[in-house]
Amino acid sequence: MAAEATVRVPRGNKPYKRIATEEGFCPPELLEIYRDLIDNNKVDDPAFNAMFRFYLDSPSERVRQINNGLVSVGDFRLSQMDDAGIDKAILTLTSPGVQVMEKDDAVSFAAYANDWLVSEMKKNPDRFAGLTAIAPQDPAAAAREIERGHALGLKGAVVNSHTKGEYLDDPKFWEIFEAAEALNTPIYLHPQTPPKNMSGPLLERGLDGAIYGFAVETGMHMLRILIAGVFDRFPKLTMVIGHNGEALPFWLYRLDYMHRAGVASQRYDSMKPTKRTISEYMRGNVYITTSGVAWEPGIKFCQQVLGVDRVLYAMDYPYQYEPAEVAKLDEMDMSDEDKKKFFQTNAEKVFKL
Repeated sequence: MAAEATVRVPRGNKPYKRIATEEGFCPPELLEIYRDLIDNNKVDDPAFNAMFRFYLDSPSERVRQINNGLVSVGDFRLSQMDDAGIDKAILTLTSPGVQVMEKDDAVSFAAYANDWLVSEMKKNPDRFAGLTAIAPQDPAAAAREIERGHALGLKGAVVNSHTKGEYLDDPKFWEIFEAAEALNTPIYLHPQTPPKNMSGPLLERGLDGAIYGFAVETGMHMLRILIAGVFDRFPKLTMVIGHNGEALPFWLYRLDYMHRAGVASQRYDSMKPTKRTISEYMRGNVYITTSGVAWEPGIKFCQQVLGVDRVLYAMDYPYQYEPAEVAKLDEMDMSDEDKKKFFQTNAEKVFKL
């Protein structure tokens, strides 16, 4: 929902900068690519087709706000950042990015999107940073694009969860992790609509998107990565997940207990012992952002169980744009030191701003 015009949160009125760390964008051409994929039945993914048919065709105020925000890395976005008091935004290619395309098209458009983003950011370098879009369909090319994006000054990589129903815990994708670890640059695991074999019951009640399906699918993806031993193989790898950790912090006790029990029972061939517990990986290799969850109790709980150094502010623009939420978070019952970590210095550390 667009914010009311009367709501404005001034920048520079607090002893910290507000850095928003999961803010979507896309070159205008991407929306037309999505339209072609849907109109010509090129993607066998009911949840993707339903969501982007809505975003492409709905005349609603919410959709106009989202589409205008997505394609702007200029005056429109800057004006809305100013109204919300956001000093800097870290831009990520909107979900599902290139991950619904065929391999060659995906590799090509990811590179184009990265070049487009870098060109646009140069116009306002103090206000924007960005993450490298990659095409997991070609892991070797994705690894090279992470390296190229790093050379261009991008601050990490973004993967919009599954790629046509495939997940990064499959070792065929691990060149991506290897490249990120070698550069000491983070991978942001961002949601997208659940794949075909998961989306049916969610679509039936409108639960496939941000209301629930995103978190279920992306939280599962992160768990697959943890349980597959990715962080044992790549111990210096850093990953970031949004929306207060896609609910994983709230499940940590049970996840640790049941993972330990599952390994001991030897029920699943795919569940092998790992060097550390799930909660230890979450506290050692994973950072979370608060995108779309401007909720003080949840934020403080995540800080309590993961550490104040591992929780970063994000808005989730343009899908969630509520300047009043920023002012509300400014007033959280939290020390000035911890609030500065939350809004500013944790982001500067993770993304090397």
